[in-house]
Amino acid sequence: MERIILDTDTAGDDNIALLMALKSSKARLEAVTINCGNINFDQQVENALYTIEFAGMSGKVPVYPGARHPLLRDWRTVENIHGKDGMGNSFFPKAKQRPEPKHAVDAIIELVNSNPGELTFVEIAPMTNIALALRKDPSIAKKFKSFYFMGGTNQYLGNVTPAAEFNFWVDPDAAKIVLHSGLKPTMVGWEICMRHGLFFGEELEKVRDIGTKEAEFFYAVNRQVRTFMRRERGIDAISCPDSITMAIVLDRKVATSTKNRFVEVDNESEISRGACYVDEYGVLGKKPNVKVVYEASEKRFKDMLYRLFREGRI
Repeated sequence: MERIILDTDTAGDDNIALLMALKSSKARLEAVTINCGNINFDQQVENALYTIEFAGMSGKVPVYPGARHPLLRDWRTVENIHGKDGMGNSFFPKAKQRPEPKHAVDAIIELVNSNPGELTFVEIAPMTNIALALRKDPSIAKKFKSFYFMGGTNQYLGNVTPAAEFNFWVDPDAAKIVLHSGLKPTMVGWEICMRHGLFFGEELEKVRDIGTKEAEFFYAVNRQVRTFMRRERGIDAISCPDSITMAIVLDRKVATSTKNRFVEVDNESEISRGACYVDEYGVLGKKPNVKVVYEASEKRFKDMLYRLFREGRI
């Protein structure tokens, strides 16, 4: 049983990763923390609350709002990708559950210190919240059971600039703190999504034809992403970086190849802001600080989602 803290900038695929954690028999979601990122911060909070209610878990999983802004930088949100509401312009009703008054950073520190060695942290947003938590209490780096993040790239083009993936680009200073904190995280880069985490047009129509509320939810929250991918990338598909990361957390066999590598992020040069460097050949002479996922099983990942769509559980 994975006891999970999920840090998210809830929009599009984040909602599916959240739903997977809520519906998994192999996990218990202890808390959701919200970090600045994809869209308007307050809307991100509402999206998490709605997804929890949609899963039939209203009032059972606390939502803690956290960092509304990166540590040092301005950034741009991406409603053009996820829709004005971050849910494919679905404009779902407001959930009954309300966010907790405690700040996410304090919630993370308290949860980890109260449950040393028991909690898995899943990071699918920029890393501001966890960086602030590590700065406030560095001892928590040694108290996680495991730490997974979706972010960066391994020898691959970025998705927000030629050099950088979105989560690292939004707050490279936070990413640097985390990478050098002693956490020993597992990295799921953008390239894993693009190689193994795309749902193409025919598959999306297959999902919609399933007809369950879960399948309809997946289709709805990702439809604006599909429009963006068609228009800007020239392919009829949606990208699922956060849900394939959650799949790896829930089933380690989804990650078919991992290697320990030294990973660094550029937080100095504006033109390469957020660029991720995986030292494949050890030329820097640095001790590995990240377990990098090199390959993943698209079949195991999609089978997991199809089970969710058909049976309402994983």
